[in-house]
Amino acid sequence: MRWHATALLLGLALLSACGRVIPPSGSARPLPRAANAVQAGSYRAGSAAALAIAPANARAALAAFAGSCARLGLRTDTSGLTQPTDWVAPCQAAATWPRDDARRYFQTWFVPVEVGTGASFVTGYFEPEIAGVRTHQPGFDVPIYRLPPDLVRARPGDAPPGADGKQPLGRYDANGRFVAYWDRAQIEDGALAGQGLEIAWAADPAELFFLQVQGSGRLRAPDGTIMRIGYAGENGWTYTGIGSVMNAQGLIGGGPGQYWGSMQGILHYIRDHPAQGRALMRQNRSYIFFRDTTAIGADPLAGPVGALGVPVTARITLAVDPAFVPLGAPVLMTSDRPDVGGLWVAQDTGGAIKGANRFDSFWGAGSEARQIAGGMSAHGHALILLPKPAADRLPRR
Repeated sequence: MRWHATALLLGLALLSACGRVIPPSGSARPLPRAANAVQAGSYRAGSAAALAIAPANARAALAAFAGSCARLGLRTDTSGLTQPTDWVAPCQAAATWPRDDARRYFQTWFVPVEVGTGASFVTGYFEPEIAGVRTHQPGFDVPIYRLPPDLVRARPGDAPPGADGKQPLGRYDANGRFVAYWDRAQIEDGALAGQGLEIAWAADPAELFFLQVQGSGRLRAPDGTIMRIGYAGENGWTYTGIGSVMNAQGLIGGGPGQYWGSMQGILHYIRDHPAQGRALMRQNRSYIFFRDTTAIGADPLAGPVGALGVPVTARITLAVDPAFVPLGAPVLMTSDRPDVGGLWVAQDTGGAIKGANRFDSFWGAGSEARQIAGGMSAHGHALILLPKPAADRLPRR
């Protein structure tokens, strides 16, 4: 079958990061990055009154922002940009603001702020659905684990901090030494078995692997019931994109014995070559743990529950690095992809979404969402909209 070169390249991008795609790395040694938005340099960037926001986009963003308000005063903003009290007045106004005048709401209550240069990179994610059940039964033998209690950050002095200044994730062994946490192969071989950590069971290990790539999804049981699971944490190992590994091995392409570098193409390889496919997945030593979010996201039309604790919204929710964007903040994007431009709301996070102006856009569920998210790779500019008291504490560029 003939594959377009563009689709191949986008497929490779999709599989290069933990469900949260990162741009291709160059040959230069990466520079140390700032720990948060304050260290990166954050500046007021004019007035919100001049921002052009489409009315329909503003209405959807206001609904998503208002739905997040109950959580905003309960979190510590690790970006250093806001304080809980900054959100009180905007949230009170959002509760009663006329939705047909939503654009004026954002122009009234917020000030645009640029973090660093504001140059952004945006990828996409969606909500996958795989076969799975709550209780172990024949045909569903792949455990889905909750966050283990022994997965902790090292105490100061027990291990050096990472580039972000945080202590690394790992565990303390029987001798009290801090060591790396179990990796994917060890977990699949039973390192966590018998501890009562299973929240569900999947039918297909490859499908579960790619659900881990997305970070959340639905499990559909044989009787049609749905269980939603959401990201709870990871084991601390660096993500390895198996699409990149296949490409390095000459397995990606349109020639004989080669596969398309999309999720579907890589699944074909894994199923055509079970032993090699299992070894390939194990090269990604990172492992994702989940939580049951069924009750929170009970509305079948709502998206999965994001890191902010509320259901995410298709074409409105962004996953961000909370060290650089306060969760709950509106984000105005301009982009080389028209479908990415406009107003979004930071309601989620992702394991590979790291650094200033790195975003992952949520596109919903179903085949169209899967297609858009899989091909999403957009560059542009981002403005973080902050409540006026927070913006007033920042300098102008």
